[in-house]
Amino acid sequence: MRIEPRPLPATLPFLGDLPPLLTRLYAARGVESQAELDKSLARLIPFQQLKGIEAAVDLLVVALEQRQRILIVGDFDADGATASTVGVLGLRLLGAAHVDYLVPNRFDYGYGLTPEIVAVALQRQPQLLITVDNGISSIDGVQAAKAAGLNVLVTDHHLPGSELPAADAIVNPNQPGCEFPSKALAGVGVIFYVLMALRARLRSLGWYDSRPQPNIGELLDLVALGSVADVVPLDANNRILVHQGLERIRAGRARPGLKAILQVAKREQARLTSTDLGFILGPRLNAAGRLDDMSLGIECLLCEDPVLALEMATQLDEMNKDRKSIEQGMQREALAQLKELPLDSMPFGLCLFDPDWHQGVIGILASRMKERYHRPTIAFADAGDGMLKGSGRSVAGFHIRDALSVVAAQHPDLMSKYGGHAMAAGLTLPQENFPLFAEAFDAEVRRQLSEDDLTGRLQTDGTLALEEFNLELARALRNAGPWGQHFPEPLFHGVFQLVEKRIVGERHLKVVLKSECGSLKLDGIAFSIDPEVWANARVDWVELAYKLDLNEFRGKESVQLMIAHIEPR
Repeated sequence: MRIEPRPLPATLPFLGDLPPLLTRLYAARGVESQAELDKSLARLIPFQQLKGIEAAVDLLVVALEQRQRILIVGDFDADGATASTVGVLGLRLLGAAHVDYLVPNRFDYGYGLTPEIVAVALQRQPQLLITVDNGISSIDGVQAAKAAGLNVLVTDHHLPGSELPAADAIVNPNQPGCEFPSKALAGVGVIFYVLMALRARLRSLGWYDSRPQPNIGELLDLVALGSVADVVPLDANNRILVHQGLERIRAGRARPGLKAILQVAKREQARLTSTDLGFILGPRLNAAGRLDDMSLGIECLLCEDPVLALEMATQLDEMNKDRKSIEQGMQREALAQLKELPLDSMPFGLCLFDPDWHQGVIGILASRMKERYHRPTIAFADAGDGMLKGSGRSVAGFHIRDALSVVAAQHPDLMSKYGGHAMAAGLTLPQENFPLFAEAFDAEVRRQLSEDDLTGRLQTDGTLALEEFNLELARALRNAGPWGQHFPEPLFHGVFQLVEKRIVGERHLKVVLKSECGSLKLDGIAFSIDPEVWANARVDWVELAYKLDLNEFRGKESVQLMIAHIEPR
């Protein structure tokens, strides 16, 4: 692992009366003006800049006025679940008479608005069909819905293909011709924007002259959760959405279902961070869609009864434990496939397959292998009928969805379908095509990346002075976020004397450290270490990459180092 300093601009911007360290941290993350640090809702990019938003609102106004039956078709991940929930709750708040949702079971129908899921949807007799977090690639599905006489509104954030669906309206910041400055909205962010536009139109029509105007800001806790869990870049606009959602949660104003998930995860609302959204809440919500049916997750978020919500949150927690067990077994099998392969002859682009792997967990497996070997990775599972389903994760500098597009252009018959983002993608292909696909994918990775690009790197924000290991700075860093994708939590590095160490929970290393210069002692913890390396190792000095964090024990706060990387010095 190579530790490198995070690049800084030649001249630091003026960001107001901030401590020098925070100015440096923000500048290293691309902040150029003080206005970018304003996280008030007034600073959100206006919804009018979204292409298709007026046509979308036209459809919705007619649906509300005519009391049409509206059906939302979502995706089976955390973004899709929160987007579905926000759509249902938001439209009900704004006056829709009949709103329901449908999420395809990934094992029966696969991803998106397919003709098969349209057939299921028609049993509900909808008049307006709305996709959330999917639909931009659903050419056949939209055609089937239109042929059945439905109006169709597509709301999505994924990259479109060469052809757009023939929907009545499309809202997607990544569609051709859309000038919305933030291309990083999650699916839940897109539907929230549609609701903002609809409320504005209804207000102009006098809809609320004789009734109270609803506060759709009540949904921001869900917008924050979906945005962070989907690992979209936290640009200035997304940071506003996430910050506002976190503020609602910390103030105790979250949805009952979200509160229940926090309760079973033993997380305190008032101290919640964006990291908790991604690593604590997101996986528990995702577990339903990975192992069974995301409807349980959506029902938990929709639930108004705290007791019932807690029951569902407990089920989600149990599913997440099962998911972890399945994932660990798959990791062992993947490592066994790779352990005999010397690093210098390992493919640049990894393609892994086992017929017994679980479809719902291959994305996590790809992520784990990508982190371990520092190269783009696609894990495949048996999807039945001679087909494989793959889920890929990428490294910095390699746009995996565009790479699949190149492979598809060179080998038109290899893949049945594909889609995704820069850092994550999905695809299906006939099992017989797997060897040729693996070869083609590796060739494309080799074309774009060098061996040096596949070296594990940790970018840090430098070292901390002795006097900076204090509670005040730790609190300031926690509150300076929200941190997340493309706006990473501050990471520092340094050399420390190892005073004490012990293994806890089988794979976690708790340490007591002494600063290199001085007598200051610090507690630290490193998660998911190799116990065989550290249990009996005689190490006096270590080099760390770490986050400065707060630890609370019996009502007392202390500084703690959250160790991202540790190696003997």
